[in-house]
Amino acid sequence: MRYWPAGASAVTVLLVGLWRIGSPQLWRDEVSSWSAASRSLGDLFAMLGNVDASNGAYYLLLHGWTALAGDSPTALRLPSAIAMAGTAWFTAMTAQWLFHSRVAGLAAGMLLAVAPSVSRYAQEARSYALVACAVTAALWCLVRALDLSVDRSLDRSLDRAPWRWWVGFTVCTALGGILHLVSLVAVVGQLPLVLAAGRRVLKPYAASVAVAVLPVVPLVVLGTVQVGRQLSWIDRPDSEDLQFFWQGLIGAHQVMYALLGLVALGLLLPGAAAGTRAVTARLVLLAALPVLLVWLVSQGTTSYFADRYLLFTVPVWAIAAGGGVAAAHGAVRAADARHTALSGAVATVLAVGLVAYPAYLAVPRERGVRGTTAHSPNDYSGAAELIARGYRSGDELIAAGGLEAWLMIGPALDYYLPEGVEPAQPYVARSAEDADDLYPVESRVPAGGLRTAHRIWVVTNGTSGDPYQKLTAEQTSALRADFTPAEVRRVAGLTVSLLVRNQQ
Repeated sequence: MRYWPAGASAVTVLLVGLWRIGSPQLWRDEVSSWSAASRSLGDLFAMLGNVDASNGAYYLLLHGWTALAGDSPTALRLPSAIAMAGTAWFTAMTAQWLFHSRVAGLAAGMLLAVAPSVSRYAQEARSYALVACAVTAALWCLVRALDLSVDRSLDRSLDRAPWRWWVGFTVCTALGGILHLVSLVAVVGQLPLVLAAGRRVLKPYAASVAVAVLPVVPLVVLGTVQVGRQLSWIDRPDSEDLQFFWQGLIGAHQVMYALLGLVALGLLLPGAAAGTRAVTARLVLLAALPVLLVWLVSQGTTSYFADRYLLFTVPVWAIAAGGGVAAAHGAVRAADARHTALSGAVATVLAVGLVAYPAYLAVPRERGVRGTTAHSPNDYSGAAELIARGYRSGDELIAAGGLEAWLMIGPALDYYLPEGVEPAQPYVARSAEDADDLYPVESRVPAGGLRTAHRIWVVTNGTSGDPYQKLTAEQTSALRADFTPAEVRRVAGLTVSLLVRNQQ
């Protein structure tokens, strides 16, 4: 029966993750995942040599998965939902072990389920949920190897920690790093736990980390070359960014404050065991130090300070909050020396209420992250629907590219346009696949397309109603000379225009 809190947590998070998983349309990063995973292995490896090597392991996994499950939004996101359920399993197991309490384990797993960011990235075709699972599994293996718990000495470890836990820690840490390099900063947060276990564990811990980093080194080398293209969009963070980072990390500021309140119970509740306070304090450091380190590093030439990159710290906050719930539960039971059924019932109701309150606060945001455009401000699907509805054979398409290529408008339309609607793209000199890149290569002069085209669909970002916004000066001049807008429509974030050739 010791696994039932973890099992219940995993099932709950899986159900939460599956709820309307296909409703939000893909956003630009998910379109990138689809574009990469849908290529042949040869084309995929060629692309990774030029861009996005840090996501290569995830793209390879998704390539194999989509070959079996297809590439619908639900299929693309299902690995993330499963991985987040795994995260919940290891979250509950770690809390149960550290606080020696099934109440703590179940509360931690359920509190993870209510965090809106967990739902958000359980429904995202990116690596973040898988990284969270790997890092949380590594933490579970680490606390077992260190043998730290409130019912054991916090100043020593077993003379011979089972070797299998060190192996598990090494493998999971390496997997997290291969899936996303930033996850390796979790090691910094682990140091207070390791130091609490005594000097005997320093050598095996250092050896495990060193071995885990080895397979990540090639990605670091490639990432150093590619980092300018991949992360130039992240601004250098200031103190205000750090202050408001936490609510973005959790997904809603009300839920963040509720979780912090539960963590405070484990630190401040009168009568809480000294072991509970010590474990909770170290968990706070485990969750906070990686964020602070990334913030500091991001003061340099390249910023890595994005909340989704540090999603793997959310389970740690859930574990610490679960310990607070267990402390409150234990305090009520301790008040009744005879441990009567009444005190047990009161303690149970209190524990349920402490978990239910942040869940109640999260409901509006949980609904919000499942809207059609919840992942993206740009309604790619709506734009594709407008084109498909009015499409005629021979129509052509111009999607804003150049400096706007990062929005992935062209590839997103390729994804959402139905079979048989395949307008030629006159300004695309080479497709993304042929260019071994995420973006197609554009030409300044169309390859003869505008001379023969009678109708051209133009999709640009923004909703000003100007069909030529965000296009290059050359494109705008050529289109204005020979075409007249017949339709100009707006969907969320995009303008879709149909241009018709002028009568001679």
